[in-house]
Amino acid sequence: MPHHSGQMSLFLRRARIVQRRRYATEAAPKPSAFGQPLLPSHPHLVRDGELTPGFTANEYETRRRKLMDSLPDSSVVVSIAGTIKYMSGQIFYKFRQASDFWYLTGFDEPNAAVILEKTSNSRGYRMTLFSAGKDSAKEKWDGARTSFHEAATIFKADDARSIDHFASHLRSVLSKYSNVYVDVPQSTTSRKSSSKFTTKSILSYLSPPLAPQSEYDSIVEGLSNSRRKSLAPQVAQLRAIKSEAEIQVMRQAADISGRAHAKTMRFARPGLSEAALGAHFEYLCALAGSQRPAYVPVVASGANALIIHYTSNNHLIQEGELLLIDAACEYNNYASDITRSFPASGTFTSPQRDLYAAVLSAQKQVINLCTESSGLSLYQIHFRTCAILREELKQIGINCKANDLEHVLFPHYVSHPIGLDLHESTHFERSGSLKPGMVITVEPGIYVPPSPSFPKHFHNLGIRIEDEVVVGKEHPTVLTVAAPKEIADVEGACQGLLGFEPF
Repeated sequence: MPHHSGQMSLFLRRARIVQRRRYATEAAPKPSAFGQPLLPSHPHLVRDGELTPGFTANEYETRRRKLMDSLPDSSVVVSIAGTIKYMSGQIFYKFRQASDFWYLTGFDEPNAAVILEKTSNSRGYRMTLFSAGKDSAKEKWDGARTSFHEAATIFKADDARSIDHFASHLRSVLSKYSNVYVDVPQSTTSRKSSSKFTTKSILSYLSPPLAPQSEYDSIVEGLSNSRRKSLAPQVAQLRAIKSEAEIQVMRQAADISGRAHAKTMRFARPGLSEAALGAHFEYLCALAGSQRPAYVPVVASGANALIIHYTSNNHLIQEGELLLIDAACEYNNYASDITRSFPASGTFTSPQRDLYAAVLSAQKQVINLCTESSGLSLYQIHFRTCAILREELKQIGINCKANDLEHVLFPHYVSHPIGLDLHESTHFERSGSLKPGMVITVEPGIYVPPSPSFPKHFHNLGIRIEDEVVVGKEHPTVLTVAAPKEIADVEGACQGLLGFEPF
């Protein structure tokens, strides 16, 4: 590999020029007076007319109105913010807002909640926002919070109150409505915990610890009967179809991740550790403005690629191996999801090239099916993918017997919805037809074990190619085009022939 100090210096000079252009505005006062980036405090992140980066206040208003219009009369919605998660003792993780709460409000502080009451007024609902409010002693340790007055004004709430008043206010509201839509943030201890919806789990989020027992009893009574309904499926219907603003932010997330893939291809070489590649990828995303990785990255060299969720990333890359990197960032709360497979040494061997070409051909055929006019569901697209892969593999000498494809070579699903969450499929109907504005992944893969059932020259090769696709009426749109995937482009990126530098 060439010496990169000169290239790094050039990169830093360019980055400083870009920063000066982006930040050429009046300096905002520090520290911020708000609990999240807003135009007065962060004009380099939030543009004029936006409430949060990339989204106007009207975007959130439209979401709330659509939700309330979809519910029957005499309905109230209760949505709860995320909580601080702790790694060990008092060592906390970086806060990430609960997706549904953020989708409806744009409010990005913990210890918050919102109540939406369906009404007959011109707005169609009444909004009460609860938050921690200003506290100079706590802000000295944890940073600024938004005041109640500013929360009401900026986030278009009819009323803003202390979270300490939440339980008593909820108690007074519950008696007025026949339908109560409420969820709690999903537990971090179990994938299935969100389905175990108990009054006790609700109270652990909704009630302050020192609330009188009478308030607990009233809330239990109000939430323990048939009036209670899950909010998540209602919001999921809205989140399934992305607005133009959402697609634009998702494209930005995809561009950041795609460029990081291209530069990581250039950075990779035999002798490096998988962990070094993963760290390099995350560094590039963070430098470009990503707030966090969208998921734990998979950096699998050689036979490690046969492990679908290989996240140990603790082996060394060897000469002649393929690398499979499944990694992407989150940007302005929206996830991206990209997988690329490429040769560590810069050039595919003949077997690697043949298997890669088969997977790539299948992926491009499947992407073309991602339209409303195809009339297909995600289930049907998966079945089509399996049929296409069988034909592609047959052409390179891999004849699948019985369930070899589904159980051995291609054991995962080809697609999932993506948006605020990496997998927006908990309440997604896979048997429903695709609709314009949906964003899904297309990720066929082939993982060949060292079995006599398959040609030896393909043994221990694992290849997956994954893109994000916006479903269109007649034509799909691939968001993740910044990540090279054609054979010539992949080899060119690895060899530095496409102009991609590793930093």
